[in-house]
Amino acid sequence: MPAISYRYLTRIPGVCAGRMIIEGTRIGVHDVIGLLQNGETIDTVIPRCFPDLKRSQVYECLAFYEDHRPEIDALVAEQMAEDSR
Repeated sequence: MPAISYRYLTRIPGVCAGRMIIEGTRIGVHDVIGLLQNGETIDTVIPRCFPDLKRSQVYECLAFYEDHRPEIDALVAEQMAEDSR
């Protein structure tokens, strides 16, 4: 299977534990997906949570999620468990 590249996403060793983030930010794909799974929508997640993001970046997070669902689901679950402590 060839490597898939994402225009707005990157992994940088040592930044956010090497997790996939939106390029130029410290916002993890799992952060965006977690918010969407918990009631935010594409139309609300930008103005309420990440006003500097573009819609294309949010859509690319969704594309990455579709390609890496188990990885992102595990990160979201981990983050939710930490938030409930």
